[in-house]
Amino acid sequence: MKLPDKIYNALKWLCIIVSPALATLITGLGLLYGFPTELIVGTITLVTAFIGTVIGVSSVNYNKENEGE
Repeated sequence: MKLPDKIYNALKWLCIIVSPALATLITGLGLLYGFPTELIVGTITLVTAFIGTVIGVSSVNYNKENEGE
């Protein structure tokens, strides 16, 4: 599987910037307002790991196809 550049870049941005920031925000708000955050943050972390794997596989496939250039 090789993702188009636009999708790859959007998923990478989501995985590297947005997801960790969102998990941190939710954890902080949970501490301030006293609500449990484990399920929400756990879900975000699992989705982030999945996206990271998908973009990693795409990157490996892209590099294999372009080795000879």
